[in-house]
Amino acid sequence: MATVTLKNPHSVLAALRHRPSSVIAVRVQRRGISDAWAEVVALADSHRIPIQEPLAETHSARNRADAAGGRMGGNEATVQELQSRPLKGFFQRTESPGLWLALDHVQDPHNLGAILRSAAFFGVRGVVATRDQSAPLTAVVYDVACGGVDSVPLTIIPNLVQAIEQAKEAGLWVLGTSEHAPQKLGQIDRQRDWLLVLGNEEKGLRRLVLEHCDETCCIPPLGGDVLSLNVSVASGVLIAGLTGAIAP
Repeated sequence: MATVTLKNPHSVLAALRHRPSSVIAVRVQRRGISDAWAEVVALADSHRIPIQEPLAETHSARNRADAAGGRMGGNEATVQELQSRPLKGFFQRTESPGLWLALDHVQDPHNLGAILRSAAFFGVRGVVATRDQSAPLTAVVYDVACGGVDSVPLTIIPNLVQAIEQAKEAGLWVLGTSEHAPQKLGQIDRQRDWLLVLGNEEKGLRRLVLEHCDETCCIPPLGGDVLSLNVSVASGVLIAGLTGAIAP
């Protein structure tokens, strides 16, 4: 099975808490250790996972890690890649309204990681991501998500429309997002179970996906010449609004 090398202690902690058998090794410099990495060491020890000294890094290797979105320093962990959840039974409703996300060809790994972090922070029930023409779950995604990859159920599927249809069969409403939508976020009924669909960074939602949405909404700009938000920023605003963390 493929592995990823994680340099954010919070992404390592999430893996240790949710699937410790997938953590192969932890490499930590114990002298001057931070509180987060100390927690990693303690939790890894409790699961009898080997604690090793950091690998020697050349200056060029550190520069490559920074360019890829990694963190400086030799502390890291080798973790098996997360396995996608099955789509069947993914949309499990409860008595209280819930929110799920669907990502339609989000391609920037930093955006994907930030969206997963927001999803974990606001208690999103699950995230559906497209397999093709989308950012894969690289180490950058894990570390930017700061634990979100392992904290939120995630399914990666080839056909987003099929997932939308299954969400509808489970009783969810499907909310598309577009800067051109006439309905504002504050007008959306928060007492429903929603599947919120976010589009590609440049093209937004594909036409077929948009046609399968029950409703669409926008985040209205409040002034200036900037009329749209980065998808990861927009996701945080939309999730907060739909979960009631921010009142309309």
